[in-house]
Amino acid sequence: MLFVDSPVTAKSMEEWLLADGYSKHKVAIDRLLQLRIFLEVNDRKKETSYKMNTKFQSNMQKYLVFGGTLPREPMPLSVTVRLPTLEDLEVYALEQWECFLLQLINSAQAERSTSFSSSMMRVFQRGLLSARENGAPKLTENGFQFLLMDTNAQLWYIIREYISSSEDRGVDPTDLISFLLELSFHTLGEAYNLNTLTDVQKHAIKDLADLGLIKLQQGRKESWFIPTKLATNLSVSLSDSSSRKEGFVVVETNFRMYAYSSSKLHCEILRLFSRIEYQLPNLIVGAITKESLYNAFENGITAEQIISFLQQNVHPRVATKTPVIPENVTDQIRLWETDRNRVEIIPSHLYEDFPSKEIFEAVCDFAREIGGLLWEDSKKMRLIVRGEYHQHMRDFLRHQK
Repeated sequence: MLFVDSPVTAKSMEEWLLADGYSKHKVAIDRLLQLRIFLEVNDRKKETSYKMNTKFQSNMQKYLVFGGTLPREPMPLSVTVRLPTLEDLEVYALEQWECFLLQLINSAQAERSTSFSSSMMRVFQRGLLSARENGAPKLTENGFQFLLMDTNAQLWYIIREYISSSEDRGVDPTDLISFLLELSFHTLGEAYNLNTLTDVQKHAIKDLADLGLIKLQQGRKESWFIPTKLATNLSVSLSDSSSRKEGFVVVETNFRMYAYSSSKLHCEILRLFSRIEYQLPNLIVGAITKESLYNAFENGITAEQIISFLQQNVHPRVATKTPVIPENVTDQIRLWETDRNRVEIIPSHLYEDFPSKEIFEAVCDFAREIGGLLWEDSKKMRLIVRGEYHQHMRDFLRHQK
């Protein structure tokens, strides 16, 4: 397909298949269409054909004909002594990531600060914190939801902000995306020479080290970087369960919650929707209460997000249970949310004392057309309209008079 310029019919493609390959072929075609590498074309006879995306096709042709850059080779062990184990590397990556997140939401809580400039931190905080004139910034609705996300989803949010602000730093976003994709295919735990990087890549690598995507090391003569699990997960689907970390939360039927963690970040996240009672070196004890959940709902966190967070981070000892979170707890969380949302307050205007039935009905029809009618009483000739449509209603009424 790479060197065929005209569309190829689906029937012609099926002739290329073996008898048992049809189902795999269908899956492959669907995937290529989702990735927009293939485009579906229908001719006059309504026969389905497929054509390769011209941009992808031309770039792939260039790559095959003229060649591309070879993958970066890891450094030999004779040069790099004492590389960290995969376990050490994972601990390092999570510590760096948690430290960054703590600084992102509350710099006072972070034990050490990153080398990101204040302007760069503001880029990451965009949409997560709301700046207030007198006082500390406050988490926005998106900020609360961000903290409850899976690590991979959080990472993609931060990387997206990092790329979108690259032009302001004088960096071509295409070069940055290319490097991040290349980095995601490096081997976890292997050492790669820093001298093989361009100036743009060397600058980016320092920022990525602050995020915990890579670990920098200095030898006697050479310097190298080691990709962590966060970097290699950039090419992993967000729904891929293999990239999930081990959980730490146990929720009991009496709404008590035990979190086996020494992380300050975990404590801050749990504080978003529960009452923290005490904290031991490796255990956080709390309770899910009506008041703590109402605070969470007030901040824009939904019941489903809280339940999803608890389910994703459940301790391995209770992970085999069905359900992993007691049903009475999840049901009550949902009930408290619906209880809070029983009454919806909508700013509105009441219109009454119409001179005739005809004018009242005309006004009702107009309010219904513009989507502003909330309630009507045809007997007493009264109606209630959404507040934002008041000016439209006044203009219409003036015209009726």
